[in-house]
Amino acid sequence: MIRVDDLHMHFGGIRAVDGASIRIGQGSITGLIGPNGAGKTTLFNVVAGHYRPTSGRVWLDDEEITGLPPHELFHKGLLRTFQIAHEFSTLTVRENLMMVPADQPGETLWDAWFKPAKVRAREAEVRFRAEEVIDFLQLRPVADELAGNLSGGQKKLLELGRTMMVDAKIVFLDEVGAGVNRTLLKTIGEAIIRLNQERGYTFCMIEHDMDFIGKLCDPVIVMAEGRVLTEGPPAEVMANEQVIEAYLGTGLKNRPGRKREATA
Repeated sequence: MIRVDDLHMHFGGIRAVDGASIRIGQGSITGLIGPNGAGKTTLFNVVAGHYRPTSGRVWLDDEEITGLPPHELFHKGLLRTFQIAHEFSTLTVRENLMMVPADQPGETLWDAWFKPAKVRAREAEVRFRAEEVIDFLQLRPVADELAGNLSGGQKKLLELGRTMMVDAKIVFLDEVGAGVNRTLLKTIGEAIIRLNQERGYTFCMIEHDMDFIGKLCDPVIVMAEGRVLTEGPPAEVMANEQVIEAYLGTGLKNRPGRKREATA
C-alpha cells in the first residue's frame, strides 16, 4: 500500500533520513522501531505530508503522493496520530469525534441558513458514527467529558477514534503506547487488532514497547542513523545482532553471557 523509495530528509547538515526505502503491505500492522534519532518520526512526517523530502519518492497504492499536504492525504485515506495527542481540549469526546468528517454542510453559511434539514440530517449521521466509535473504543464513561481532562491513555484512544470517523486506508501511529498504563494499552492494542481484522485498516506504528510490538506487528522494520537496518518477524528482528548493537551500543560477541534481548 505504501512504497517509499530512497528517501532523504536533510535539515542543514543533519541527515535525519538518509536513503530509507520501505514497503507497507495492505492489511498489515507494520512496526517501525529504532533507537532515538534513527529517523522514524521524520520518515512519518514526510510520508504524512508534513515535510517535503530533500529527495526520494512516496507512493500510496499506485499513486505518487510525494510532498502532498496532510489535508489532501486525509481525503485519500492516509491519516496519522501523534506522540502527544492533538485533541480539542475544550470540546467533549463526542464533539472531538464529530469535528473530523470533512465537508459537513453546517460549515457553510448558505446551508446553515437555507438548508437546515440537510444540515440536521448530516449532523445526525455524524453523531451516529461518533456513538459507534465511542462504544467500539469503550469511551462511553467519558463521552461527555472535556477532552482536555482525559488521561494520557484516553487521549490516545480518542486519537484512534478520530481516524475511525472517516474511511481511512492506512493509519500511521506515533508511539500510541507512550505514557499509557497497561490496562488502557491492552484496550488500545485490542482496538488496533479489531480495526485491522474486522475493518481492513492498514497500520504502521512507531513504538518503544517491544512486548506491544511483538503482539501486534508483523513485519517489523528497524531504522538506525536514517536508514533501514533490517526487517522481518518480531522475534527474528529482536534476535538480530545488528539490532541489538544499534540499541545497546555493542553486539553479543562483546557481551558474553548476555541473553538475546533488547529494549527500545
